[in-house]
Amino acid sequence: MVSGRLSISTRKHMELVDITQQINEKVEDSGIISGICLLFNPHTTAGLTINEGADPAVQDDIIAGLQKIVPMTYPFKHMEGNSPAHIMASLMGCTLTVLIEENQLALGTWQKIFFCEFDGPRSRTLKWRISNLD
Repeated sequence: MVSGRLSISTRKHMELVDITQQINEKVEDSGIISGICLLFNPHTTAGLTINEGADPAVQDDIIAGLQKIVPMTYPFKHMEGNSPAHIMASLMGCTLTVLIEENQLALGTWQKIFFCEFDGPRSRTLKWRISNLD
């Protein structure tokens, strides 16, 4: 088993950052042929998801859809003013588990791993753990 942290700098208030390559490099470096990769986001205004990475419009559509679901101007009680970010982060979730096969992430053809920023721009840290299943 190996674990570590990945630094992520976001540039926009809301964006999906493709972290697939960085995570796959951790998998390759681990030497684990068959296992699992666990990702944990310790931030309450950001999330994680796996979705299509071929067309950047999908990322824009996900953010637009979340903004439609979560009102940005509702009179929330949270004093920091970032309640929509907290709600969106809860909808996306804070963990992902991906199978490892042949020392690679076992993602579908179009799938990518995204760090979902809802309260940026910020410097973030993602925790990861790669474990052998054998």
